[in-house]
Amino acid sequence: MTITFNNFAEKKQAFANATQAGNPEEQAAALNNMLEALAQDVQGDIMNQVNTSMVDRSIMQARGANVLTSEEMTFFNAVIDEGGFKDTETLPKTTQERIFDELVEAHPLLQHIGLQNLGAVTEFIYSDPEGAAVWGPLFGDIQGKLNATFRKESISQLKLTAFIPLANDMLKLGPVWVERYVRTMITEAMSVGLEKGFVAGTGKDQPIGLLKDLKGSVVDGVYPDKKSAGTLTFEPGRTTINELKGVVKKLAIRPVGKDQKEKVRNVAGKVVMVTNPFDTFDIQANATIQNATGAYVTNLPFNPTMTESVFVPQGKVLFFVKGEYLAAMGGTEPIKKFDQTLAMEDATLYIAKQYATGKPKDNYAVQVYDLDLDLEGGLEG
Repeated sequence: MTITFNNFAEKKQAFANATQAGNPEEQAAALNNMLEALAQDVQGDIMNQVNTSMVDRSIMQARGANVLTSEEMTFFNAVIDEGGFKDTETLPKTTQERIFDELVEAHPLLQHIGLQNLGAVTEFIYSDPEGAAVWGPLFGDIQGKLNATFRKESISQLKLTAFIPLANDMLKLGPVWVERYVRTMITEAMSVGLEKGFVAGTGKDQPIGLLKDLKGSVVDGVYPDKKSAGTLTFEPGRTTINELKGVVKKLAIRPVGKDQKEKVRNVAGKVVMVTNPFDTFDIQANATIQNATGAYVTNLPFNPTMTESVFVPQGKVLFFVKGEYLAAMGGTEPIKKFDQTLAMEDATLYIAKQYATGKPKDNYAVQVYDLDLDLEGGLEG
């Protein structure tokens, strides 16, 4: 069942702006405002559902309402009886799985990146196969071989923290609604953290974001931003075809082996284009034409999958190849009470920590471009 957000999107954009500005005090204030807006929106939506929902659980389930397993029911009843979470409690496995499923289903960018759920695993191994099948005599020696460079990535060093302001009023609603509230808060808070990390993460106690240069000079663990690969105008006709042809050709380069020999990777149907929401409509306007029947059609050559992120700077556009960014979650820590900062009225603040990591497989699989979207006859004022 979809949550209706009223103020969260605006505060998320403000948090993204504060993040790019780099002022720690502004970032902390923006984070606090975003969490308060998220909590208010989720609480308000749930209260509306409580007031209008059916009592019969089978009817509620048929309509998409939340029905808990016996383990979940026991867990959240205990949360209510205790007046909050204990410091040693970890969410039921089924709840964690639902959080991951909702993260991917409700957030297209995370879906396109290919976020993996590794459960309790805190490291994984992947390979980059290299080689070729070679023809030879039927009874001759084996002519070809397939080498694979194996690499191990640890995800135990990076922790993603989600804040859960649990209002006293929520505890009165019963375990079904408390579970839904907690699950939604973790899902949305973690989606912001994952999106920020996967797009703009510096590499220092964060993922290496898509915007970062793997070959750049790393200072104190921080990777620099990728330099722009060029400027895109998305002017209709041959101009856009040539511009996106250049993008696809760059993405299709695959460095292989220790010598980083350049080979070709298949990018057909795998190109994802990420824009700042403020730029999306301008790009769509440039890519829209009126066909012979009078209908307006929006289309781009090479059919990139379009999605958005507030963490892509305005005036930039980001391209990456599906399957060429390592993004994984694995292992959790018990929920703990948080009494240091971000105090909120009439609510107890808890934190849920999730291990996660992310990095591009190579520097060619991601490209960043500047935008020049001067529209003829644009809006004034």
